[in-house]
Amino acid sequence: MERLSKAVLADLPADVSRPSYVDDDIRIGIVHFGVGNFHRAHQAMYLDRLLQTGVADDWGICGVGLLERDARMRDALSEQDGLYTLTLRHPDGTDEIGVIGSVRRFLHAPDDPGAVLAQLIDPGVRIVSLTITEGGYVEDPIAGKRAMDDPLVEEETVGALSNPRTAFGWIVAALRERQRRGIPPFTVLSCDNVPGNGAVARHSVEAVARLVDADLADWIAAHVAFPSTMVDRITPVTVDADIERVRERLGVHDAWPVAAEPFEQWIIEDDFPTGRPDWTAAGATVVADAHPYEAIKIRLLNGGHQAIAYVGQLAGHVYVHDALNDPRLAAFVREYLERDAAPTLAVPEGFDLPGYIDELFRRFTNPAVADTLARLSTDASSRVPKFIVPTLADRIFAHATPRAGARLIASWREYTRQAGLERFRLDDDSANTLLTAASGDARDFLTAVPTLASLSASADFTDAYIAAARTLETDGIDALLGG
Repeated sequence: MERLSKAVLADLPADVSRPSYVDDDIRIGIVHFGVGNFHRAHQAMYLDRLLQTGVADDWGICGVGLLERDARMRDALSEQDGLYTLTLRHPDGTDEIGVIGSVRRFLHAPDDPGAVLAQLIDPGVRIVSLTITEGGYVEDPIAGKRAMDDPLVEEETVGALSNPRTAFGWIVAALRERQRRGIPPFTVLSCDNVPGNGAVARHSVEAVARLVDADLADWIAAHVAFPSTMVDRITPVTVDADIERVRERLGVHDAWPVAAEPFEQWIIEDDFPTGRPDWTAAGATVVADAHPYEAIKIRLLNGGHQAIAYVGQLAGHVYVHDALNDPRLAAFVREYLERDAAPTLAVPEGFDLPGYIDELFRRFTNPAVADTLARLSTDASSRVPKFIVPTLADRIFAHATPRAGARLIASWREYTRQAGLERFRLDDDSANTLLTAASGDARDFLTAVPTLASLSASADFTDAYIAAARTLETDGIDALLGG
């Protein structure tokens, strides 16, 4: 079957949207690290909307893959003229399919590092954006990560960034060269689900820079902008069935389609010294301070995902929508969101917080999305400290015991303990530490996992957690949810 490409666009079904700008002279204005499903369903989609109107022809995207496995994305996009399909899955089972063409170039750093640096120092590039997941940041105070402890950072900085290995090594190398040539610095835009993602990106860039050149680090601190963002769209992993659905509907083969829920949200702090696309015209919200919106999303949506991830799997479910159709699980998640998370939030004027929580449940129970609980529990050692621990710490500071939160941490520990018994697959960079901590006494998990240690200072929280952990270990998930 013929591959998706510019040559077949005119032959696609009439109800499939397609880019009108594929033959236009679109110049690269954004370099993006981490061209995965979320970027293609979110930021690239927003830019596609602008390109369709003819007002963003100097803001095309160049994607960069740093890992050997990114060669698969290179091949998929290069053989399809950079095109791919985005399917929006509505709760009624309707699929809304469109072709996206805003990723105009893809560079695989292991193939041609010189081309990556040349693209990054191009004066037309004014934004370098990131979706590298929570675990990809090399300097993160919340997670206790330091750039100097990262093996890839050590490798690239020992060589003075002659061979960058991380996104931050590439950013620093490019900024150094731009400084040397008198080219204005680009803005670094994190689009990851990380609290204060702009600040965390700044910490990572400056920390890598300081390991090679303190003066360069000072120049970056003074001249480079790191606006924060809040991004939101549930985007599952692509499976073979997604490829087949596109093939049947369009009559062409898309090697790596992406599917997502219809809901979308992008809040962006307006701090772009050398300019930005008119994202507001594409549906994004540009604000002076993204942090209140970010906190709502991280503590409710991402926190809600963690609340369901472990209890859902312990209860035998595979998909998020199935788990939340269990009234006991839905009640537990709602308790966590309304009693533990919501009281910690500073809500912007006019924002409907109860309505937002209700909308989350509608989104989570969309069967067409088919998001898996296993995806939500990946890299829990990075996700729980960012999405859950700050909420629990705030409640403890306010002299309130987050009882649903205590059960959530206990469910994470039980999930991990059962992974050690080979009942679940633990996909986590800190798997060994977690497995050791979970195999001992329930109290050990709080004290042995560094990011949980602060919670153990609260006797009330510790008691609630230990009671929940022991219930899970002896009587199982049904006893916990019935209690």
